[in-house]
Amino acid sequence: MAEVIGALQDPATDLPLDALDADIEVGIEDGTVYTSVILGYPCDSQQDDWARRVRAACAPLLADGPLAGAELKFDLFFDVPRTESGDVPESLRAVKNIIAVASGKGGVGKSTTAVNLALALAAEGASVGLLDADIYGPSLPTMLGTEGVRPQVKGGKFFVPVAAQGLKTMSLGYLLTEDTPAVWRGPMASGALNQMLTQTLWAEDDEEALDYLVVDMPPGTGDIQLTLAQKVTLAGAVIVTTPQDLALVDAIKGVEMFRKVSVPVLGIVENMALHTCSACGHQEPIFGAGGGEKIAADYDTRLLGRLPLAMSIRQQTDSGEPTVAAEPAGEVAGLYREIARKAAAQVWMAQGDGGVLPEIEQG
Repeated sequence: MAEVIGALQDPATDLPLDALDADIEVGIEDGTVYTSVILGYPCDSQQDDWARRVRAACAPLLADGPLAGAELKFDLFFDVPRTESGDVPESLRAVKNIIAVASGKGGVGKSTTAVNLALALAAEGASVGLLDADIYGPSLPTMLGTEGVRPQVKGGKFFVPVAAQGLKTMSLGYLLTEDTPAVWRGPMASGALNQMLTQTLWAEDDEEALDYLVVDMPPGTGDIQLTLAQKVTLAGAVIVTTPQDLALVDAIKGVEMFRKVSVPVLGIVENMALHTCSACGHQEPIFGAGGGEKIAADYDTRLLGRLPLAMSIRQQTDSGEPTVAAEPAGEVAGLYREIARKAAAQVWMAQGDGGVLPEIEQG
């Protein structure tokens, strides 16, 4: 039976479980066959789908032979492994995997994607942190409805992350006021990022480590991106683009930058891919089509998903309740959750390639 289950394809990777070295357990007790699968990425919403597929695959074994008439029970679990790294700051030992969400240019919906990706990972059962690394325009407090909140300070040195909609969050927006405090006047952007990254208590002593820390990067390929890549070992990067030719050119620059510093590109998210007319329901790719897929093919990565050009996404984010939180059972939230599962599965697969990601190249 383990062989039958091992041949089933994992939808987040398009690979059979055996190829992923997923843990498959089978036991028999009192006429009941107990089976379970343990994946390396959060997948709470997939329990029913996996149970249906396992029962269908194992039905012939339960219809004839020594297992005929036995009842089958199935459970799906996940266990997120840690990206191996060298010496890391004390606070980051409480983070298993750091995922950067980046774009080559502004205005493509990167921050909205980052917030919904973090919420989607949490909705799938993971423990998640979210760092707003956009030093020049921190928007996380607005998107999560935490404007005016200031983080507590512990031991005179460490920030306690702000809890928001199931996430542990940190943003320069929490530390600034209209009259910017003197301590924050004129610091180098990379220094400000480093301080938030290394002086935030992502998990207290009695708490388990975060499965993922999602970092919303500023647009472009400048100092802040390089600072992050050189200060910590990234589990990977998600590149956000739109189908427009100019955005795709800049997205390629983002892919190239992460490749240069040996950071795995987990995949491409194509935002604003399809517009649905609110009057007639006609769908049209008004910004073009196929660009994200072409980048993924050309640069040996994958298209994680396409998101629609929908007013609701903008309205919900602006109101402080992003789509995954506002409409958790909605179609768009489902797209974000699928993207989150695929991105997390890519992190798991990268860890399987020898267990250690490439060292960051300095200079």
